[in-house]
Amino acid sequence: MPSQRGFSRADRVVEQIRRELADLIRLELKDPRVSLVTLTDVEITPDYAHAKVFYTTLAGPDQRAEIDRGLKRSAGFLRRELGRRVRIHHTPELHFVYDNSVERGTQLSQLIDAAVESDKPQ
Repeated sequence: MPSQRGFSRADRVVEQIRRELADLIRLELKDPRVSLVTLTDVEITPDYAHAKVFYTTLAGPDQRAEIDRGLKRSAGFLRRELGRRVRIHHTPELHFVYDNSVERGTQLSQLIDAAVESDKPQ
């Protein structure tokens, strides 16, 4: 049942997980491969067993593979620390997924700009 503010408990848990993971990655994670990472969304299963953590980065495609490996290698540490910070019955397994929506948005914007420029009278 939605609360008075319109957010379900799951929505609040997802937002807290995203916030805590962002802090952990920024302040606690020592893996040099994981840098310039922004968490864009978290999706959690109804039983809280698994969480998809969507991220984006300003690093190039060559560094993205390293960042992905670093995040996957750090998932156990991040899950343990998350369990200490977030009070839920079961701390979810973390699955990191690259979010290409920012990249795709930039490409679409460039295509629109090029189309507008080509439509201008010469």
